[in-house]
Amino acid sequence: MKKIGILAVTLLFLTAGICLAEENLLIDDFEISVSGGPDGTVDFGAGNGSSVEVSEAADIKNTGDKALKVVYEAVDGGYIYVARGTGLDAKNAGWAINPDDIKWEDYSAISFYVYGTDSKVKIAFDIKDNGGEIWRFIIEDDFKGWKRVVCSFDKFMVRDDWQPQDADNNFQLDFPVRIFQFEPLADSKGTLYFDTVELVKE
Repeated sequence: MKKIGILAVTLLFLTAGICLAEENLLIDDFEISVSGGPDGTVDFGAGNGSSVEVSEAADIKNTGDKALKVVYEAVDGGYIYVARGTGLDAKNAGWAINPDDIKWEDYSAISFYVYGTDSKVKIAFDIKDNGGEIWRFIIEDDFKGWKRVVCSFDKFMVRDDWQPQDADNNFQLDFPVRIFQFEPLADSKGTLYFDTVELVKE
């Protein structure tokens, strides 16, 4: 009876783990050969004194074989962007799933993993909605190792320092979300790693 009981408990935990995993929808895991430019797989760049280099990392990753590695220097007045999604200048930067195929009403948050070094650097995580408006969520690197960051859609704020010229500026998060991007904020420099971007049911 004891063996049967242990087996039942084990199966219960395994089933619970499977159900929990099914709550999330993986949209990007960076299992790509990183390249920039018009045919690139990542849309990235910097300006006004800031700089960024983006590559794939096999030595530091959260899941799979690779993570996204970002080496940067962010200065006052400068900007950096590292983006994936649809409608970008890099035409091969799409997610693992098309935004139009997602039942967005089923999800209340988006999450990603970042590898921290306790640098105290602030990192902006932006999303671009269906109306072209940019929304921002800011985290701080105040931890070491991989950490999952969960960004509830109702906690994003409209980016007030810059918006695309074609943004509808209706101050309403319109789904589907088309793009996400990372931007380490000034004044800072270093290396960041990102992995495993998912939509989350909460």
